[in-house]
Amino acid sequence: MFDIAQAEIFAVSVITCLAVISPGPDFAMVTRVALIRGRRAGIWCAIGIGCGVSVHLAYTLFGLGVVFASEAWLLEVLRYLGASYLIWLGLSAFWPDVRVRVVGHESSNAGDPIVDRARGGSAFWMGFACNALNPKTMLFIVSLFSQVVSPRTTLGVELGYGLYVSVCHMAWFSVVAAFLTLPVIQARIRRIKRWIERGVGICLSGLGIKLLASS
Repeated sequence: MFDIAQAEIFAVSVITCLAVISPGPDFAMVTRVALIRGRRAGIWCAIGIGCGVSVHLAYTLFGLGVVFASEAWLLEVLRYLGASYLIWLGLSAFWPDVRVRVVGHESSNAGDPIVDRARGGSAFWMGFACNALNPKTMLFIVSLFSQVVSPRTTLGVELGYGLYVSVCHMAWFSVVAAFLTLPVIQARIRRIKRWIERGVGICLSGLGIKLLASS
């Protein structure tokens, strides 16, 4: 039979896994980066997402999470920043189409803001910003550590929980990036890759609009 500590570990593990695999902005971001720039960029984006979580973990472990979550103006600022970023990312999926209309011919990803920024470490910062500016991640982390984790839990254990949450994000989205860039998957979606990118762009913009409209 589980004791209190084991029950807490189990709850943190299960809740984190369910939260990580739930579709959202991070999933859409990794999908788009992996499809455009390939596996390496997709994994860098996944690592950035995991590190973005550490921002929320840091102020939560310092005891500021509940304070931040209770400040309506701070949540509003974070909501507007995150929503604007998602909308911009979504609309940029249609930049190649706009470029074709203006220039009159299509260049292989040239001039696409996402592609230009997804080179090297930029994919990392895209993933980092996507998660660090997500108010829902902030509320998830604050809720996890204020409602599931006991106040009697030591700082060392809480740091372990934080590392677990961050690594779970990195691992899951790295798997997503690796799966989407498998040769067999690429062969199946080659003809419709551009349409998938547009669909992901619409999803990103839709999530941004939904976040902007939420109260």
